[in-house]
Amino acid sequence: MVAAVDELVSQRRAHRLAAMMEASLWVVGGLALAQLAHWEGSMPAGRDVTIWTVVGGALLGVGAWVNGACVFGAIARLGSGQWAQAFTPVGFFCGCLSVMVLRHTHTEPSTMPTGLAPLWMAEIWLAPAFVLYALWRLAPGFMTGLRDPGEARRWAARAWAPHAATIVIGITFVLTLLLAGPWAYTDALARSAQHWRDGMQSGTSQELALPLTLFGALCLGALAGGWTAGRWRPTAPTPLALMRAFAGGVLMGWGSLLIPGSNDGLILIGIPLLMPYAWLAFASMGLTIATALLLQRACSAWVNR
Repeated sequence: MVAAVDELVSQRRAHRLAAMMEASLWVVGGLALAQLAHWEGSMPAGRDVTIWTVVGGALLGVGAWVNGACVFGAIARLGSGQWAQAFTPVGFFCGCLSVMVLRHTHTEPSTMPTGLAPLWMAEIWLAPAFVLYALWRLAPGFMTGLRDPGEARRWAARAWAPHAATIVIGITFVLTLLLAGPWAYTDALARSAQHWRDGMQSGTSQELALPLTLFGALCLGALAGGWTAGRWRPTAPTPLALMRAFAGGVLMGWGSLLIPGSNDGLILIGIPLLMPYAWLAFASMGLTIATALLLQRACSAWVNR
């Protein structure tokens, strides 16, 4: 998210932002096909739109700017060998725990029972339209692979373009959503903080086993991706980098309690399911990051002068 906003502000391009929106498109298309096939997993509920939606998005934006990456980008940087980013999930967990301990309650925004209705009423025409789009999007790559088998190996060995990467993210996210229910590693950390506060029990430990296993798979995938793409550059963490990662994680943890799922939940669940709270929080987060980047550059220019 930070990279996408920085590209928009610095280069007046929205390639990365468009790629994230494409991930949302693949999620909604995959879920429409699942609904049409009566393969219904545990679908997420909507959330009320309040002033805290804007505040939560702003906290996510400030935390992402402080850290230099959002919660999803932190895992990508960790996969490239930036070890300081390991403190981002730690800070996220501590941020959630601190709020829960102070309030003595688990912050959970109320649900909107009709949050998914507009989308699923259109599944009859949405699913066929998505099939046509998917064929149009994937056919050129398949044809290239058939003509030149070596191209597939070369493609796997380099850093993927944002659009190609987000297609993979969207498809795999739909599968995990249908098989394991609404999942994001930020949700797993938030639930872990709640159980830590309440005292771990055997039942809660089993409940967290699958989400934490998926979190481990996410980290291993990031490491594998950084290695195969030639991005693996182990970097020893400095005290400043550790502080930024931890502080950014804490701020994003605070924001995530107001917006469940954090920014990955917004892009991969809320936005594709046309939930108003997600679009508002996403806009708040993006505007906050853009404002912080512009102020940072203005201050740097003033110092240089």
